[in-house]
This record gives sequence, structure tokens and C-alpha cells, in this order.
Amino acid sequence: MYLLTNVSKKVSVALVPIISSARAAKVICRKWERQYKRLPDAFVVENPNTAGGHLGAKYEELNDPQLNPDQVIPELVNYLETELGQPIPVIAAGGVWDHSDIIRMLELGAKGVQIGTRFITTDECDADIRYKEFHLHAQPEDVIVVSSPVGLPGRALRNPFVEKVISRAATIEKRCLLNCLQVCRHREAGELYCIVRALDKAARGDVENGLVFSGSNAGRSQRIMPVAELMAELVS
Repeated sequence: MYLLTNVSKKVSVALVPIISSARAAKVICRKWERQYKRLPDAFVVENPNTAGGHLGAKYEELNDPQLNPDQVIPELVNYLETELGQPIPVIAAGGVWDHSDIIRMLELGAKGVQIGTRFITTDECDADIRYKEFHLHAQPEDVIVVSSPVGLPGRALRNPFVEKVISRAATIEKRCLLNCLQVCRHREAGELYCIVRALDKAARGDVENGLVFSGSNAGRSQRIMPVAELMAELVS
């Protein structure tokens, strides 16, 4: 969690874009300043090489060292402080697992971190226990990148559903029931799968027929624990 302290009193909602490169952040700053006379209240810098869920990079860009936080975060911080002269916080995301990872991100210039996968194996996570246990027992080789109907690659855990997606099995439901996304290959061309339905199934415990998004650290948890205990571990 990160408390934003530089949000204008006139702004009721903080705008925090998720980006994977300093170049993307610069484009956003220039466009927002020109069109809306304001800048983002913070940036989440996602590492597409380790993050779970949808990744802010194309398939061919994955594993590109130019998207490594060791390069992106210092470059972005320097741009915000030197060129813009604005104290816009940078929040590091993707692959942050323990206290040492947090310290490393702060040393790079981040003001906070965003952690997702680590909190799945906690008592307070509201996903089904089978979903939590699926993460708990995952192996490094189970973490793969799959196609998503929104046009971006996503990192998930291998299961029968993902195997069907990879093989483009004809048994995957082709109907669109929700019409929920602005861009969706499932709705527009009948390709791939309904991502909302796939994610919902998994969260409800159907880890065989749902999409289980996860970061690259899945399987590192030793047990399901309370959030308070995990937070004590992260900040100790």
C-alpha cells in the first residue's frame, strides 16, 4: 500500500497510470499536460518479466533488459525530478516478494511497492481456498505466458484451461455474455476466451477450468498465513 501525498486538494481521484518503460511515462506526461493541464499523481512501474496478469509489453519485448526496473525506475525518477521538477511518486511492481526486494526498489528510487501474488496465500484473500492452494503448490515451471483476448500477453499458472488456450481447443466457449471490454478479440472475432468468466471461475475455486493469473514467484509461499504476519515479515 502507498499513501499518495502529492495529490492536489482540487482532485478527488488520484490518476496513477501503470507503465513498463520511462518512454511510456514521458508520453503520458506530455499528453496529459498539453490536453488536460495536469500530470499523473503517481506511476506504477510494472516489470513485465515477473509481474502476474496482463503485462505491459508485447511478446517480443518480454525478457528485454531495457524493461528491467534497474534501468526503468532510475531513468523515470530522474526525468520526473530533473526535467519536470515534480515530486511524482514511482511505485515498483512485479516480482516484489520479500523485504530485500522492497529495499532494492527503494534504493532504485521508488517511493513504494505494489505486491500482488504474495498476498494470494493469505487468510484474508477472498479467493476460494482451492485457488490459494493452487498457488501454494505451484512449481517454477508452472508459470507461463498466455494470450489474452484484450490483446496483451498475461502471466498465469499452467492448468487444463491454459492447455486448451495454447492448443486453441474448439471446446472453449465462444459466446460473449458480458460485452464488458472496449477491445476484446473474444467478442469481436470469437477468438480465445471470455477473460472475465475465466478469471471468475478460477477465483471461485474452479482451478481446472479457469484462468489463474500469477506472478513469477508463485509457489514460493510455504503456507497460508495472516496478512498481519506477512506485513510484519515484509517490513522487518
